[in-house]
Amino acid sequence: MTKIKAAITGIGAYVPNYILTNDELSQMVDTSDEWIMTRIGIRERRILKGEDQGTSVMGAEAVKQLLDKTNTKPEDVDLLICATVTPDMPFPATASIICDKTGILNAFSFDINAGCSGFLVALATGCKFVESGEYKKVVIVGADKMSSITDYTNRNTCPLFGDAAGSALLEPSTDENCILDTIIRSDGSGRHNLHQKAGGSNRPPTHETIDAREHYIYQDGQTVFKWAVSKMADVSAEMMERNGLTPENLAWLVPHQANNRIIEATANRMGLSKEKVMINIQKYGNTTAATLPLCLWEWEPRLKKGDNIILAAFGAGFTWGATYLKWAYDTH
Repeated sequence: MTKIKAAITGIGAYVPNYILTNDELSQMVDTSDEWIMTRIGIRERRILKGEDQGTSVMGAEAVKQLLDKTNTKPEDVDLLICATVTPDMPFPATASIICDKTGILNAFSFDINAGCSGFLVALATGCKFVESGEYKKVVIVGADKMSSITDYTNRNTCPLFGDAAGSALLEPSTDENCILDTIIRSDGSGRHNLHQKAGGSNRPPTHETIDAREHYIYQDGQTVFKWAVSKMADVSAEMMERNGLTPENLAWLVPHQANNRIIEATANRMGLSKEKVMINIQKYGNTTAATLPLCLWEWEPRLKKGDNIILAAFGAGFTWGATYLKWAYDTH
């Protein structure tokens, strides 16, 4: 019996209208466009503004676009997984809220929290449901409103993050153009270097935690950078080696968009020229779980059926991984 494989058959995305530039940031904290561009490579990022505007707002728009592009009826979706570190609320799952906002009534839904590796982990999880034969249409969402946990008085972290959502449709593959291999790993010792200290059951919200600004992102930048360079490059090179891929037959690297230097180190380790690397960090910043689908969405018109593509990510946890796929369709 032929083993069922899962393929990405559509991509959607949503970015807010408001653009926060480096020049505007420099009026909030002691920074500059030159400082940010030299060290990180970000020129601007999108911010979701307004009351009652949570992560699900962006996720729902990305899913609506996806369903429309792929001519998929909401009632035909079997499963929706949302990767996020900024859920609308502790419960219910943001995935459930997105389903409600998009008319997806018959699906199982849940959230995944794997930091910036979230979309990669959700994609791998969704693949297993398709490969089991149980589900035919699985929607994967990577969405984060990072502005909601960003301290705009901290010059080390506030330039890094933006808000966005991306989505992908997984369906059974009819040929070899599908998701072929995934490596996912984690090391919990990294929790000390990248986290949000308060707001969970270990340290519930109090006046003291709010006054101490413990509900924002904490990052030991130097340690995270070293881990990210090492692990994302290592796992991407490992993926190439175990699948017989070369710089010549690999069409694209889709790297997590956290820092230009991390992206460059990964591409160099893989022997890839810059022309084969998707980079949009300068426009959107680090949108966490949304970075990978946001790249696929932007480059979708240039992707060809059968293209060899590697997705790679590193995130809080620490978590990291890579996925190898053959692109399943031509965009017309």
